[in-house]
Amino acid sequence: MAIAITEAISTLAIAEQRFGLQRTEEPAFFPEWRSPQGRSPLPPLSQLEQRELRQLRQRYLYQRSKGQWLESTALLLLASPLLALAGFYDPPFTVRAEESVRLTLVDSEEVLQGRLDVLVLLEQVWVVVVESKKTALSLWSALPQTLAYLQANPHPQRPSYGLMTNGDEFAFVKCQTQPTPPVYGLSRPFALLTGAPEFETVLQILKHLTPPPG
Repeated sequence: MAIAITEAISTLAIAEQRFGLQRTEEPAFFPEWRSPQGRSPLPPLSQLEQRELRQLRQRYLYQRSKGQWLESTALLLLASPLLALAGFYDPPFTVRAEESVRLTLVDSEEVLQGRLDVLVLLEQVWVVVVESKKTALSLWSALPQTLAYLQANPHPQRPSYGLMTNGDEFAFVKCQTQPTPPVYGLSRPFALLTGAPEFETVLQILKHLTPPPG
Protein backbone atom coordinates (compact mmCIF):
# COMPACT_ATOMS: atom_id res chain seq x y z
CA MET A 1 0.00 0.00 0.00
CA ALA A 2 1.41 3.37 -1.04
CA ILE A 3 2.01 5.89 1.74
CA ALA A 4 1.91 9.63 1.05
CA ILE A 5 5.21 11.42 1.43
CA THR A 6 3.65 13.72 4.00
CA GLU A 7 2.87 10.68 6.14
CA ALA A 8 6.10 8.74 5.61
CA ILE A 9 8.44 11.75 5.84
CA SER A 10 6.65 13.91 8.36
CA THR A 11 9.63 15.54 10.09
CA LEU A 12 13.11 16.73 9.18
CA ALA A 13 14.65 14.19 11.54
CA ILE A 14 12.84 11.35 9.74
CA ALA A 15 13.96 12.66 6.34
CA GLU A 16 17.59 12.86 7.45
CA GLN A 17 17.50 9.36 8.94
CA ARG A 18 15.56 7.78 6.07
CA PHE A 19 17.93 9.05 3.37
CA GLY A 20 21.12 9.27 5.41
CA LEU A 21 21.23 13.01 4.84
CA GLN A 22 23.59 15.36 6.56
CA ARG A 23 23.12 19.11 6.59
CA THR A 24 26.07 21.32 5.88
CA GLU A 25 26.36 25.06 6.47
CA GLU A 26 29.68 25.26 4.67
CA PRO A 27 29.37 28.20 2.22
CA ALA A 28 31.47 26.37 -0.37
CA PHE A 29 28.80 23.67 -0.73
CA PHE A 30 26.00 25.96 -1.88
CA PRO A 31 27.55 29.05 -3.49
CA GLU A 32 24.86 29.21 -6.19
CA TRP A 33 22.58 31.43 -4.11
CA ARG A 34 25.33 33.83 -3.12
CA SER A 35 27.28 36.52 -4.91
CA PRO A 36 30.49 36.58 -2.88
CA GLN A 37 33.45 38.78 -3.63
CA GLY A 38 35.83 37.27 -6.12
CA ARG A 39 33.11 35.26 -7.86
CA SER A 40 30.88 36.01 -10.80
CA PRO A 41 27.80 37.87 -9.60
CA LEU A 42 24.31 36.51 -9.98
CA PRO A 43 22.81 37.10 -13.44
CA PRO A 44 21.64 40.71 -13.87
CA LEU A 45 17.97 41.39 -14.47
CA SER A 46 16.65 43.38 -17.39
CA GLN A 47 14.47 46.43 -16.87
CA LEU A 48 11.51 44.40 -18.12
CA GLU A 49 12.16 41.65 -15.55
CA GLN A 50 12.50 44.20 -12.77
CA ARG A 51 9.25 45.85 -13.82
CA GLU A 52 7.43 42.50 -13.92
CA LEU A 53 8.70 41.63 -10.46
CA ARG A 54 7.58 44.95 -9.05
CA GLN A 55 4.12 44.33 -10.44
CA LEU A 56 4.00 40.81 -8.97
CA ARG A 57 5.11 42.12 -5.59
CA GLN A 58 2.49 44.88 -5.64
CA ARG A 59 -0.17 42.25 -6.29
CA TYR A 60 1.23 40.20 -3.43
CA LEU A 61 1.18 43.16 -1.02
CA TYR A 62 -2.39 44.02 -2.01
CA GLN A 63 -3.78 40.48 -1.73
CA ARG A 64 -1.80 39.71 1.42
CA SER A 65 -3.06 42.85 3.13
CA LYS A 66 -6.58 41.41 2.87
CA GLY A 67 -5.68 38.47 5.11
CA GLN A 68 -4.30 34.95 4.82
CA TRP A 69 -3.66 33.39 1.44
CA LEU A 70 -6.54 31.45 -0.04
CA GLU A 71 -6.04 28.04 -1.63
CA SER A 72 -3.79 28.18 -4.75
CA THR A 73 -3.15 31.92 -4.43
CA ALA A 74 0.59 31.55 -3.88
CA LEU A 75 0.93 29.28 -6.91
CA LEU A 76 -1.26 31.44 -9.13
CA LEU A 77 0.03 34.91 -8.25
CA LEU A 78 3.68 34.27 -7.41
CA ALA A 79 5.25 30.90 -8.16
CA SER A 80 3.93 30.38 -11.68
CA PRO A 81 4.69 33.92 -12.98
CA LEU A 82 8.13 33.77 -11.37
CA LEU A 83 8.97 30.52 -13.15
CA ALA A 84 7.78 32.02 -16.42
CA LEU A 85 10.11 34.98 -15.95
CA ALA A 86 12.98 32.61 -15.20
CA GLY A 87 12.36 30.82 -18.51
CA PHE A 88 11.37 27.47 -17.01
CA TYR A 89 8.27 27.16 -19.18
CA ASP A 90 10.30 27.39 -22.39
CA PRO A 91 12.52 24.81 -24.18
CA PRO A 92 14.43 22.79 -23.18
CA PHE A 93 12.47 22.55 -19.93
CA THR A 94 9.54 20.22 -19.38
CA VAL A 95 7.21 20.93 -16.50
CA ARG A 96 5.52 18.04 -14.76
CA ALA A 97 2.99 18.73 -12.04
CA GLU A 98 3.00 16.18 -9.26
CA GLU A 99 -0.22 15.27 -7.51
CA SER A 100 -0.92 17.61 -4.62
CA VAL A 101 -0.51 16.04 -1.21
CA ARG A 102 -2.27 17.06 1.95
CA LEU A 103 -0.22 18.33 4.84
CA THR A 104 -1.36 18.15 8.46
CA LEU A 105 0.81 19.37 11.31
CA VAL A 106 -0.12 19.32 14.96
CA ASP A 107 1.45 21.92 17.23
CA SER A 108 0.73 22.74 20.85
CA GLU A 109 -2.40 24.68 20.04
CA GLU A 110 -4.03 23.55 16.81
CA VAL A 111 -3.93 21.34 13.76
CA LEU A 112 -2.50 23.08 10.72
CA GLN A 113 -3.83 21.88 7.39
CA GLY A 114 -2.50 22.71 3.97
CA ARG A 115 -1.07 21.04 0.91
CA LEU A 116 2.08 20.80 -1.17
CA ASP A 117 1.99 21.48 -4.88
CA VAL A 118 5.07 20.18 -6.63
CA LEU A 119 6.46 21.09 -10.03
CA VAL A 120 9.38 19.22 -11.56
CA LEU A 121 11.61 21.00 -14.04
CA LEU A 122 14.06 18.89 -16.04
CA GLU A 123 14.03 16.47 -13.07
CA GLN A 124 16.80 18.53 -11.51
CA VAL A 125 14.93 21.54 -10.17
CA TRP A 126 11.86 21.02 -7.98
CA VAL A 127 9.46 23.74 -6.92
CA VAL A 128 7.40 23.09 -3.81
CA VAL A 129 4.54 25.43 -2.95
CA VAL A 130 3.01 25.28 0.53
CA GLU A 131 -0.59 26.43 0.60
CA SER A 132 -2.92 26.93 3.53
CA LYS A 133 -6.57 27.90 3.79
CA LYS A 134 -6.59 29.36 7.27
CA THR A 135 -3.17 29.32 8.89
CA ALA A 136 0.09 30.23 7.21
CA LEU A 137 2.49 27.29 7.25
CA SER A 138 6.20 27.92 7.53
CA LEU A 139 8.81 26.63 5.12
CA TRP A 140 9.82 24.15 7.84
CA SER A 141 6.69 22.19 6.95
CA ALA A 142 7.87 21.76 3.35
CA LEU A 143 11.52 20.91 3.99
CA PRO A 144 11.18 17.18 4.87
CA GLN A 145 9.09 16.44 1.80
CA THR A 146 11.27 18.61 -0.44
CA LEU A 147 14.32 16.59 0.60
CA ALA A 148 12.38 13.41 -0.17
CA TYR A 149 11.50 14.64 -3.66
CA LEU A 150 15.10 15.60 -4.37
CA GLN A 151 16.11 11.97 -3.86
CA ALA A 152 14.31 11.20 -7.15
CA ASN A 153 17.01 12.98 -9.15
CA PRO A 154 17.71 10.62 -12.10
CA HIS A 155 21.28 11.94 -12.31
CA PRO A 156 22.66 11.40 -8.80
CA GLN A 157 26.10 12.56 -9.88
CA ARG A 158 24.61 16.04 -10.34
CA PRO A 159 23.19 18.20 -7.57
CA SER A 160 19.45 18.75 -7.43
CA TYR A 161 17.74 21.91 -6.26
CA GLY A 162 14.46 22.80 -4.64
CA LEU A 163 12.65 26.10 -4.30
CA MET A 164 10.20 26.25 -1.41
CA THR A 165 7.65 29.01 -0.93
CA ASN A 166 4.60 29.60 1.20
CA GLY A 167 3.82 32.83 -0.63
CA ASP A 168 5.50 35.00 1.99
CA GLU A 169 8.99 33.56 1.90
CA PHE A 170 11.24 31.72 -0.53
CA ALA A 171 14.15 29.43 0.27
CA PHE A 172 16.41 27.22 -1.83
CA VAL A 173 17.65 23.72 -1.06
CA LYS A 174 20.61 21.94 -2.66
CA CYS A 175 21.10 18.19 -2.34
CA GLN A 176 24.10 16.15 -3.46
CA THR A 177 23.73 12.38 -3.18
CA GLN A 178 27.10 11.39 -4.63
CA PRO A 179 29.70 10.93 -3.38
CA THR A 180 28.29 9.58 -0.15
CA PRO A 181 27.17 10.52 2.40
CA PRO A 182 24.30 12.57 0.93
CA VAL A 183 24.54 16.23 1.91
CA TYR A 184 22.10 19.09 1.71
CA GLY A 185 22.30 22.82 2.32
CA LEU A 186 19.89 25.72 2.57
CA SER A 187 19.87 29.31 1.44
CA ARG A 188 18.64 32.00 3.73
CA PRO A 189 14.91 32.78 3.46
CA PHE A 190 13.90 35.65 1.20
CA ALA A 191 10.87 37.57 2.46
CA LEU A 192 8.72 39.55 0.02
CA LEU A 193 7.48 41.83 2.77
CA THR A 194 11.04 43.02 3.44
CA GLY A 195 11.56 44.70 0.08
CA ALA A 196 11.75 44.39 -3.70
CA PRO A 197 15.46 43.34 -3.74
CA GLU A 198 14.48 40.11 -1.97
CA PHE A 199 12.21 39.10 -4.87
CA GLU A 200 14.81 40.15 -7.43
CA THR A 201 17.42 37.94 -5.79
CA VAL A 202 15.07 34.93 -5.94
CA LEU A 203 14.71 35.37 -9.70
CA GLN A 204 18.46 35.83 -10.11
CA ILE A 205 19.14 32.60 -8.24
CA LEU A 206 16.57 30.72 -10.33
CA LYS A 207 18.26 31.91 -13.50
CA HIS A 208 21.65 30.96 -12.07
CA LEU A 209 20.41 27.44 -11.28
CA THR A 210 19.22 26.86 -14.83
CA PRO A 211 20.93 23.60 -15.86
CA PRO A 212 22.60 23.60 -19.27
CA PRO A 213 20.79 21.81 -22.10
CA GLY A 214 21.74 18.21 -22.85
